[in-house]
Amino acid sequence: MENTEKIFGKINDKNCPVRRALDVVGGKWAITIIYSLFEGTKRFKELERSIEGINTRMLVKELKLMEKHKIVTRVAHATIPPTVEYTLTEKGKQLRPTLEQLYKWGTEYC
Repeated sequence: MENTEKIFGKINDKNCPVRRALDVVGGKWAITIIYSLFEGTKRFKELERSIEGINTRMLVKELKLMEKHKIVTRVAHATIPPTVEYTLTEKGKQLRPTLEQLYKWGTEYC
């Protein structure tokens, strides 16, 4: 078996791809939000209702981080009351196979 460090690099190095990926999707709610958006575009309240246990402040924080990293797009509509919708970007959609593998692993081993 090859040396893990040769394959993945140093996980404690801030430039390690695994560490950088976890900085983006490793938050408590990030994967749940992404999973919910696999169904398609959702309004903020619709997204909030679909995630049991999340509070508004945490959802806003996670969405801002994911928007910054181009995982989701945010579209604000000039309606009364204001309507905000979130959609996965192509980059965000690329997480699906990874999450499917994580689900499979969890089903088998957890």
